[in-house]
Amino acid sequence: MAVDVQRTGMLLIISGPSGTGKGTLVEKLMKSDSSFRFSCSVTTREPRTGEIDGIHYHFVTGEQFDQLVSQNAFLEHATVHGNRYGTLRKPVEEMMAQGQNVLLDIDTQGAINVMENAKDYVSVFILPPSFTELRKRLEARNTDAPDVIERRMHNARGEVARLDRYQYTIVNDDLDTAFTQLHQIVEAEKLRSTRCKITIPE
Repeated sequence: MAVDVQRTGMLLIISGPSGTGKGTLVEKLMKSDSSFRFSCSVTTREPRTGEIDGIHYHFVTGEQFDQLVSQNAFLEHATVHGNRYGTLRKPVEEMMAQGQNVLLDIDTQGAINVMENAKDYVSVFILPPSFTELRKRLEARNTDAPDVIERRMHNARGEVARLDRYQYTIVNDDLDTAFTQLHQIVEAEKLRSTRCKITIPE
């Protein structure tokens, strides 16, 4: 008779300023760990090159976003960089109920809202090695106008100031090292006694 292991779903919250490589880390985690499901956020911003509706985000109009707010459809929602973002409540609750791990890639404002309402979660903040390096990465992406980059840099300082609200921090100076650290956090949290019920045979 084998050891019986029953796991409950983990809610993993990952945040960090634009340009930290957060999206790349999230993508690598999703590809390497089939137990995770990605919570596709709703946003009013325009899609970037290569982004697909329903996979990277649900792209909606301001009117559609207002309608979802009125229906209490969001677990959290916030305005970031002049655009509105929200996490749909129903898909997250359904996936968690099925024992699946759910990943939320959201800004600090939304993340803190989730933390204040969720009973159990794991929160990770991704830091750049420096603000100078962060600016270089934003400029290298070549996707934002100079005024947008300035706004992102300003907002990044406010986001970093909320670092103490998170359980874990990772400095993404080297992508492989940062991913190893993220993977180690996830594996340890899977074994937390509150999420992992183990019955051993006689």
